[in-house]
This record gives sequence, C-alpha cells and structure tokens, in this order.
Amino acid sequence: MIKGLDGVMEVVGGLLLAVVGSAGVGQLVAFLTQHELSEDPRDAMARWIVEHFAQIGAETAHFAAAYLLVHGTVKLVLVGGLIRERIGIFPWALCFLGLFILYQGYRLSVRPSVGLGLLTVLDLVVMVLVWREYEALRKEA
Repeated sequence: MIKGLDGVMEVVGGLLLAVVGSAGVGQLVAFLTQHELSEDPRDAMARWIVEHFAQIGAETAHFAAAYLLVHGTVKLVLVGGLIRERIGIFPWALCFLGLFILYQGYRLSVRPSVGLGLLTVLDLVVMVLVWREYEALRKEA
C-alpha cells in the first residue's frame, strides 16, 4: 500500500517536474523557504535545500522527470497485481525492482545522493517483502 502511494507521488512529481522544469523547481523551493530564511537567514536546512535545488540543471531535471514517471508507473502496475495476489506478477515485480536497484546503485556510484540512497534502501526492503510474500503464496498453492 505504501509503495502504491509512493508510486502515485513519483508519477505526480515526475509530471510536475516535466511541466515546470528546473527553473520552476528552483522558484518553488525559493518560495517555500522564503519565510523560514526571512526569520533566520542562517537556517542551515533551508539554505542547504535552496543551494541543492539551485544546482539542478535542465538535463538533470529531464532525467529525474523521466525516471520518476517510469519508476512510479511500474510501481503502480506492480502494486495493483500484488494487492490482488496475482502470483504471476511477483516475478515481474522482483525483476523490475532488481533492475531499478542495479541502476540506482550505478547512479549512486557515479553521483552519490542521499535521496537516491534512501530510495534504493526502500526498494531493497520492498524486494525482500515481495519475495517473502511470493514464497508464502507459492507454498499455499
């Protein structure tokens, strides 16, 4: 269920990023942190967020939008099958999660990112849970 919500958020985020682009993200971040920075210009977290998102270029924004759209859509399709306990979807889910984890591992080795690292750990946990559920359903059948 949580992965389904995560998939919806990824699709929505990917669509927003595709529509507004990196400049729009920078403006949104500036708007969201404006109040906090006006109260405390030395706020480390707000400054880090503004600086981090200011560095996002158009190419990175396009990649992130495409990645979020594909990742989120695949999650939604797989979660739908998993919720219905369609045993045939489990190997596909494991395969796609494995591919995403491998790709995310590659991206982390090239350009480390806390967000991508957390996403990778979450995908690993979900992969283990999917495998355990798959094994339980196979034993029942």
